[in-house]
Amino acid sequence: MSSWPEPIIRVQSLAESGIRKIPDCFVKPPSDRPHNSTDPTMTSVNVPLIDLGNLNSANDSVCREIIDRISHACREWGFFQVTNHGVSHELMEKTRAVWHEFFQLPLEEKQKFANLPVTYEGYGSRIGTEVGAKLDWCDYFFLHYLPEALRDENKWPCLPVSCRKLVEEYGQELVKLCRRLSKILSIGLGLNEDYVHQSFGGDSESSACLRVNFYPKCPEPDLTLGLSSHSDPGGITLLLPDTDIPGLQIRRGNNWLTVNPIPNTFIVNIGDQIQVLSNAIYKSVEHRVIVNSKKERLSLAFFYNPGGHTLIKPAHQLVTTDCPALYSPMTFNEYRSFIRIKGPCGKFQIESLKSPR
Repeated sequence: MSSWPEPIIRVQSLAESGIRKIPDCFVKPPSDRPHNSTDPTMTSVNVPLIDLGNLNSANDSVCREIIDRISHACREWGFFQVTNHGVSHELMEKTRAVWHEFFQLPLEEKQKFANLPVTYEGYGSRIGTEVGAKLDWCDYFFLHYLPEALRDENKWPCLPVSCRKLVEEYGQELVKLCRRLSKILSIGLGLNEDYVHQSFGGDSESSACLRVNFYPKCPEPDLTLGLSSHSDPGGITLLLPDTDIPGLQIRRGNNWLTVNPIPNTFIVNIGDQIQVLSNAIYKSVEHRVIVNSKKERLSLAFFYNPGGHTLIKPAHQLVTTDCPALYSPMTFNEYRSFIRIKGPCGKFQIESLKSPR
């Protein structure tokens, strides 16, 4: 894991070179290729939209309705969108804009932050270390936000000059939102409101990181993906996408549906660690990203996760004779090592870890 197995291909540079055909290493097998990628509205969907504005209402029934709607979305969809979430719209837009600026910097500036698979921290273009793997049409920047022992702002972009300050402010606000949501998820499962947060390691050990994905224009979008099918290995994901061109797709049964992003909202999805903790009451759902030939896209994925050495297992209150524990205890570091080696692999990892009944 100390170095990448093959020379790194910067997708943005490849796209800007004027190629008309994508290299074979980006061509997905026919079964994994998107359909109707040039017209994602053909299979579009509005995932549940939930207004958090009344969450602190003195009316208990109003609060309970919000909790129940989120709980239902976690059980049935694994995804929902939140509005009136408490994060400044101006901060959201400025943070998104500064990352657009970063990816327009000269390659030599971005290369100063080139990453390695041992931590993934920095400027990257692939996930997984398998030789000959099919690659995704995406460049990214990955950074640690929590715990503070892992945070190193010197590894964050120094250009644009406002980037580090905005990332700090944005991360602070999103941690607050994730912890609010973790309370809602806990209550929805019938657990103490701090159960998820404490299970993730509490204030001292729970972790958070940011991955900014840049999807360049692609001359053959029907042959590749911006991000291959996977479920997130962590806890809670807050996604801030560009809203003018949809790109996120979620699996619903045997169909791939394109999510319609709504301005000034976050798309929230449940990760594998919440599925484990809830004993599969809440579902992490496969998703992927399509690309297009007309416009580049960018999204910010903020991950709220257990501490790396924190052992995650089904909550004992949710384990009964009729519903035994589906998963054996495992640390988050042990769990996420799979995707760091294999790359995105649908729901293979978590399904393969189910304990035999």
